[in-house]
Amino acid sequence: MSDFLEQFARDFNALNAGNLERLDEMYSDDLAFTDPMHSINGLSDFKAYMREMYANVEQIEFIFEACDYVAEDQGYLRWTMRFRHPRLAAGKQIEVPGCSHLRWREKVYYHRDYFDAGAMLYEHLPVMGAVINWLKRRLA
Repeated sequence: MSDFLEQFARDFNALNAGNLERLDEMYSDDLAFTDPMHSINGLSDFKAYMREMYANVEQIEFIFEACDYVAEDQGYLRWTMRFRHPRLAAGKQIEVPGCSHLRWREKVYYHRDYFDAGAMLYEHLPVMGAVINWLKRRLA
């Protein structure tokens, strides 16, 4: 296991709306971040994304389940994200499993998240969620 990945997981999980300046210690200025819904280039744009994310959720945490070390400068973190958003799932907690692929020098310069965007967002929207759940039951 990688000491870098373990430290990154601890630091990332300690983030909150009041300490996002800590992102400067974790990520390089040339960060490339991608997830199923976003593609962000540059640390300043990533910080803006994170500020918006923390402003819109009532609670968020990551439970890091494993660190998979690939090479001396990259690896994967498997996690479950737990969050509450006032407009999703009637404000109830949502859990979404995912994985992050990280590449680093002294800091992370590449961060790609893999997760099911439907399980995170679409299935919990009032009208769309009902349609998606109906389709899933019909296809099962």
